[in-house]
Amino acid sequence: MNNYLTIFLLLKEIPRSSGGILNTYKQPLTISRSRNYLIYLIIFMGLVAIMDQYLSSVKMTALPYICQNYNISTADFEWWEGWYLIPTFFIFLLNGLNDIIGRKLSILILILMMGFSSIAIVLYTSTFHLFMFFYAIMTFTTVSNMWSIPISEESPAQKRAKQVALVYVIGLIPLQAIFPPFLINTLGLDWKWMYGVMFIFMIPVLVIWLFMKETLRYNAIKEERGKGIKKLHYFGLGSINKKDIRYIILSASIWGSWLVTSFLFYMAGSFFMDIHGYSLTEWSIVLLITLIATMIGGVTGGWVMEKIGRGVVLTFGCIGLAISLSVLGFVPRNFLPFAAPFAGFFISFVYSWIVVYIPEIFPTERRGSCMGWTTTFARFSYILGPFTASWLLRIFPVMDWFWVAAGLIMLTPIMVVMIFKPHETKSEELEIIETER
Repeated sequence: MNNYLTIFLLLKEIPRSSGGILNTYKQPLTISRSRNYLIYLIIFMGLVAIMDQYLSSVKMTALPYICQNYNISTADFEWWEGWYLIPTFFIFLLNGLNDIIGRKLSILILILMMGFSSIAIVLYTSTFHLFMFFYAIMTFTTVSNMWSIPISEESPAQKRAKQVALVYVIGLIPLQAIFPPFLINTLGLDWKWMYGVMFIFMIPVLVIWLFMKETLRYNAIKEERGKGIKKLHYFGLGSINKKDIRYIILSASIWGSWLVTSFLFYMAGSFFMDIHGYSLTEWSIVLLITLIATMIGGVTGGWVMEKIGRGVVLTFGCIGLAISLSVLGFVPRNFLPFAAPFAGFFISFVYSWIVVYIPEIFPTERRGSCMGWTTTFARFSYILGPFTASWLLRIFPVMDWFWVAAGLIMLTPIMVVMIFKPHETKSEELEIIETER
């Protein structure tokens, strides 16, 4: 009898939500992973992030080869890219699997899709449109940021920003600058192996995947579903609330703005090689330095988020990126190798906010689905980005004011933050964020 009375009194103390149901305020999870497992998870998610980042950005080097191979202009390629990437609006189907079948199986599907689409580019792209078909599938897999979910859920609150940022930084290991000259100049392979090499990279990643465990937070949600406390939802339908929608709009606006800018930044290879006459080797050296700068930017972003807060990183990073990109088109040729790394630093500094803040702001029960809808609505960038690049290339063929336009876009997130005033999540447990946001 005393047990029933205790339970009754505890329930009375739990505040009720606006929906009339008991508030799902939870105490932070007291069970934690071992230090060795967290190290494993950081490395493994980092390897998945490498596949993601490599396939996303190797276009910077591959684009001149693509255009030459298929006899198409850079502006026309960007135009077609905008059309072929329309299916990325359905990315919520991939992200939503996290809440249906779990984090571990979803990561497996992600790895397989990235690896097999990359080898398909080597084997089955005799025409431009076949290339674009497999390129679109490959790009579809790289827009999910699914690798950020497991580490976000398993990391301690005091170290979450640093550990998620560390995974992101591992993903920035500059293979994009190392593999292309090695594959083409040293091994004499076709340029398509710039993409196909990720199929080979996938094989050891699959072996390492075998040791991954389902996240503790997902297992807790799964157990609650088994007891009937929570219901299984499909892609968040019927489960997403007004707060979720608010943060989906906020996150999608900021992420989408960054993605449009990144699409323009990926034109740097053409800017250096086609307009300023850099060779593949020279450009690869510049890219290597730039990618090292992005790694420094990612580490710095994670550190500042832990020490000062998420909002500072976003605001300062957007201003720095806007300035560093805007001057790129007016720097003398000999100084370009010194200017590009600054843009690389800030583009990564801003992205560290994206990979840390967006996963942590959504409830565990529907984190995958909310991220899926966020990435879906942010996918306007995968249409707007290529179309904007195509349009700017036609207006500014020497790409001077092209970079000014790219920089100005990064002022948008600052205005979005001023309007939405998002919750600061520094050092808070995910369960606390869920109720306080």
